[in-house]
Amino acid sequence: MEVKTKRVLGLNLATDPRWVNLAEKSLEDILTDHAYCEQKATTTCISLIQKYSDKELLVKELSPVVTEEWGHFRAVLDELDKRGLKLGPQRKDEYVNALLKFIRKGVSKQELLLDRLIVCAMIEARSCERFRLLSLHIADETLKKFYHKFMIAEAGHYKLFLELATYYTTEEQAAKRWKECLAFEAQILSELKVRGDRMH
Repeated sequence: MEVKTKRVLGLNLATDPRWVNLAEKSLEDILTDHAYCEQKATTTCISLIQKYSDKELLVKELSPVVTEEWGHFRAVLDELDKRGLKLGPQRKDEYVNALLKFIRKGVSKQELLLDRLIVCAMIEARSCERFRLLSLHIADETLKKFYHKFMIAEAGHYKLFLELATYYTTEEQAAKRWKECLAFEAQILSELKVRGDRMH
């Protein structure tokens, strides 16, 4: 399976090609950041379930994602251990913090849920794109296979969040906010420094 950035994910701005080269020069840092990304993905899904426990489909669909994301966290910890590397401290996630500003304030509960789901889809889409780049271009053959599996998983999560966004609003509303988020995210990415110690 090969995820094409433009065709499937629809991202407005591709990752700077220098990123993979920078990332493989600091494997401990990128694996550490990846581990915390998986941990935060787990807690985000738990938080959504807690806040929207009345949304039966959301609870049903995100419950297994919690388990999967935590499994990913453990898999990254195992990879660090196999390589004799250590889990470093968690760092400020400038990308996600900037992206969270897309979530509107003072809107209806339905609109707030829509924005939260759209932002989750965006994070998963960008993660999928980054994992694809690693699976194709990183020199380490083991890590190529490792990240290919993550790429497939993130593609599924990205689509799930968009499906939930459509289910709890309308296809038109979800598509409109997704398009707006794509433009918002591209602007963020264009302003962030390319760093090899960050997954985003």
